Amino acid sequence: MKIESLKKIISSGESITVEFKESKKKINKDVYDSVCAFLNRHGGHLFLGVKDNGDIAGVDKDAVDQLKKDFVTSLNNPQTLNPAFYLAVEDVEIYGKTILYINVPESSQVHRCKGKIFDRNEDGDFDITNNTTLVSGLYMRKQATYTENRIFPYADMDELEDELFTRVRKTVGNLKPGHPWVSMDNIELLKSAGMYLKDQSTGKQGITLAGILIFGSELMIQTALPHYRTDAILRRENLDRYDDRDDIRVNLLRSYERLMQFIAKHLNDKFYLEGDQRVSLRDKIFREAISNLLIHREFSNPFPAKLVVEKDRVFIENGNKPHGNGMIDPEDFSPYPKNPKIAKFFKEIGWVDELGSGVRNIYKYNKIYSGADPEFIEGDVFKTIIPLTPQATPQATPQATPQAEMDADDKRTESILEFCKKPRSRKEIQEFLGLKDRRYFANSILKPLVKGNLLSLTMPDKPTSPNQKYYSNR
Repeated sequence: MKIESLKKIISSGESITVEFKESKKKINKDVYDSVCAFLNRHGGHLFLGVKDNGDIAGVDKDAVDQLKKDFVTSLNNPQTLNPAFYLAVEDVEIYGKTILYINVPESSQVHRCKGKIFDRNEDGDFDITNNTTLVSGLYMRKQATYTENRIFPYADMDELEDELFTRVRKTVGNLKPGHPWVSMDNIELLKSAGMYLKDQSTGKQGITLAGILIFGSELMIQTALPHYRTDAILRRENLDRYDDRDDIRVNLLRSYERLMQFIAKHLNDKFYLEGDQRVSLRDKIFREAISNLLIHREFSNPFPAKLVVEKDRVFIENGNKPHGNGMIDPEDFSPYPKNPKIAKFFKEIGWVDELGSGVRNIYKYNKIYSGADPEFIEGDVFKTIIPLTPQATPQATPQATPQAEMDADDKRTESILEFCKKPRSRKEIQEFLGLKDRRYFANSILKPLVKGNLLSLTMPDKPTSPNQKYYSNR
């Protein structure tokens, strides 16, 4: 979050969504009470290094790394917080002093801190453990707020796809050897993922909607959620209808695969050097976009989710429970989990990173892919617009495969490096390649070669100098 936004929050003082802790050299014991209360209520902003009156005290700069490590370690310890919850800590400098900022989202679960349940009001955190009325109300509110928590007590485990459980165990085992899911049976895995719950008001227990959406058969999903579907559409020539379509009504794991296949079928890939690694820009962008479409969707909304590929853009729409309205600034926004358990599950299997990373990664990689900024629009329908350029759309010949494009990239790179054995200006290299689009050339060709250490600058201390030239490192 931007510094000015944080200053504004601090200046407004402590409230139901803002808490200050001094924590100069070590973390106050009641910090975790506040985290628990925020998770249980509406989320909030936690600042370490700020006094109760809002004065910036700062944390000891020598203690910053240890404070961050202690905070994250404690939150992943079920004896401190149960269920555990991952939160990122951001160190920020304000008025010459370092503070730590933690954005705590509202959780879909009820959390306990050292065995106690905390809730939040304007006066701070309060222990409601022994108040059965408040505890019951908290559980009921969580289930009503998050559609993914809806319990289906008569849903049968046999209706879930056993093969997907096997794949998940293998995936998490490869990512994290010793992951607890590897040794669990199907129902134990569901319970561990928070997808098999007990309704505190009725005493009934069963598989939740999240469990059905991730592991369920198509028939089971349609029984639980008749309006559920995702429409993948290609619309380039036949603008009134479509050129290709995939009507997807399967579970989220299989939906992800089908949507990625649809994108691979209709958009050529572009390869990019990130450090010394070649990465697929198409996969980087749409891995995030498709995960966001599936994870952060309000499943109670009958609005059909759509992914539409057009000549000059891809746009994605899905039903939403908004926390704001209008355009999202990737550099200054607070992400809210729409389906925290589904999001956490996708994170465990390595399909997404931390909350909010999807928007930032799409923004980052699409600027390289097409030279244009994507748009994210929050509302009752969440919209993602990913611009394309002719270089990002399929070529007319059937030979334009990802491998052919990679080979062409290799040949072009070799010719540039040969040409730049003598230092050349940006204009000279662009003219040598016969390219007219300066932005595309700079973002998609020149910068990757510099970042990959294949080209060097003659004036590295003045990268934007009009006299800048580039030379080959080979």
